[in-house]
Amino acid sequence: MTTRKGSISVKTNDIFPIIKKWLYSEHDIFIRELVSNACDAITKRSTLARSEGHETPAGKVSILLNKEAKTITISDNGLGMSESEVEKYIAQLAFSGAEEFVQKMKTMGNTTAKDEIIGKFGLGFYSAFMVAAKVEVESLSMQPGSKPTKWTCLGDTEYEFSDSTKSEVGTTITLHIAEDSLDFLDKWKFNETLTRYCSFMPYPIGLMDLSNKEATEEIINETTPLWKKDPTTLKDEDYKEFYRKMFPMDPEPLFWLHLNVDHPFTLQGVLFFPKLNQSKPIQENGIQLYSKQVFVSDSVKNIVPDFLGLLKGAIDSVDIPLNVSRSSLQGDPNIKKISNYIIKKVSESLKKLFNSDRERYEKAWEDIGLFVKYGCMQDEKFDEVMRKFVLFKNTDGKLVTLEDYQAGVPEAYKEKLKDKYVYFEKNLSDESLRKQLQAEGIQVLETDQYIDPHFMQHCEMKKIGEQTFKFASIDSEIENLLEATDTHADDIKIKDFFKQVLVGDNKEKEMTLDVDVKSLKNASSSAYFKVDEQMKRFQQMTKSMGNSAFSMPVKKTLVVNPRNTLIKNALKIWEKGEKKELAEKIVHHVQDLASLSSEGLTSEDKEKFVSRSQSLVQELSQYIV
Repeated sequence: MTTRKGSISVKTNDIFPIIKKWLYSEHDIFIRELVSNACDAITKRSTLARSEGHETPAGKVSILLNKEAKTITISDNGLGMSESEVEKYIAQLAFSGAEEFVQKMKTMGNTTAKDEIIGKFGLGFYSAFMVAAKVEVESLSMQPGSKPTKWTCLGDTEYEFSDSTKSEVGTTITLHIAEDSLDFLDKWKFNETLTRYCSFMPYPIGLMDLSNKEATEEIINETTPLWKKDPTTLKDEDYKEFYRKMFPMDPEPLFWLHLNVDHPFTLQGVLFFPKLNQSKPIQENGIQLYSKQVFVSDSVKNIVPDFLGLLKGAIDSVDIPLNVSRSSLQGDPNIKKISNYIIKKVSESLKKLFNSDRERYEKAWEDIGLFVKYGCMQDEKFDEVMRKFVLFKNTDGKLVTLEDYQAGVPEAYKEKLKDKYVYFEKNLSDESLRKQLQAEGIQVLETDQYIDPHFMQHCEMKKIGEQTFKFASIDSEIENLLEATDTHADDIKIKDFFKQVLVGDNKEKEMTLDVDVKSLKNASSSAYFKVDEQMKRFQQMTKSMGNSAFSMPVKKTLVVNPRNTLIKNALKIWEKGEKKELAEKIVHHVQDLASLSSEGLTSEDKEKFVSRSQSLVQELSQYIV
């Protein structure tokens, strides 16, 4: 047998420990690297054969697990290599510049800089030494007259060439698994990893466990994933079936978007809008990144903006620059272009759905509303398209756009509500005020405590074309809309009366409570609370960001309606002077009712309310008996 020894041309002998420590964060990456290399070899053979007018067999990768021999064997029928090519591409070229690599890896603690360096070296094959104590490569080149060769390395800079009996064109790599990595010989573990990284590689991948005498080879991948297919040939069920395979525990997706572009960059993929579970946090890493059908990462933060993070699916591009570990994206102009393209396609897809099937769009709004509003705040182009398709629930419970809202304003109020949107906070606003506006034909938009304060602020600060936006809470706007024109001399008396009872000389209360009098058209409402609009927004946004430590007392104004009968009678009782205590009880009762109608009462205030109500009713009942 003819043998020839050689060594990797580096002056340091600790290249392999450096690779094991720095090259990959997870040892199972070797499966992806070796299988994807095998697929690349098949593609290259096919390409060369076509250029030379030759036939080639159908490409295939075969993997054998041999627990008894402690080996994993990966074979392909790609273009193969001669001895000189093995030495060039495996033994030497991968380590060009390795001296610099080793020295910098020894001293470097900065991960970003590390990624920039290792991206310059073709070290993918050497991931095998993260789990193998010895690696054997047998290869036969597709070139006529080639002889097979065998390369053996024990995980150091020395290697040996020897004769091989390989008779078929292609490459076979045998890993002799190290003692600390024997778990990779377990078929279940190996298959799980193989499925994760290689489910959509372009050639059939067969897996056989030799420890099972009756085992047959299983094909574990789908060679033509959905995103590689012509969307005009696909039906809804094809997309749903693909989603079920990728996310078997999820309910059916709401809708989806098929991506396909080849200029100025290449990108294919399918993105799904999932049905959200309101009781569970939004799952991150729902989009998988592929490069030539090879799984790269489920972290796509630099490619897909945060506001699209709830989407699920897959994107595949050869124009996304990766470091050698394929786990980190490197700076490149294409990244921004791809990100902008995805944003554009998502907004166009939602716009098309709204215009073609608004009912379906509205049904999905509970799931997509949060990310649409967030997206409008995050991306100018997305905002320009999508702001007019943002929905709010109105007083009638109907979902409307801001444009719909303006179109529905009664003619009598068009001037007062031009470019203005009256809103109420869900579960925190006075329902009686909404009913008063509704009686006038004026709708009010329901908002939440979380995203909406930020979205409203964004709309007010950022015009779309010449369109301006102004949001006003119902308690701050109702007097502007429904204030009666007539005034009465008792209005000032009522204000002084309520302020004396509720505030008096108490300086602390004066900091948090004020009293005002506004005569409204509808006399049924006795009083309501109003908070300064800007202070309310500030409080909302502070709360939505979870900054409870920064909370501060907000001054509220009790707005009393002098047209209300209860208010008139309370003043009369107070002025007579005989039943001042009763008048005070009525004032506190009016305040309690206003609190109940808006944000509610605290536990302590509820007890006081019950006690005061009982006392008030008892006293009033004396005048009936």
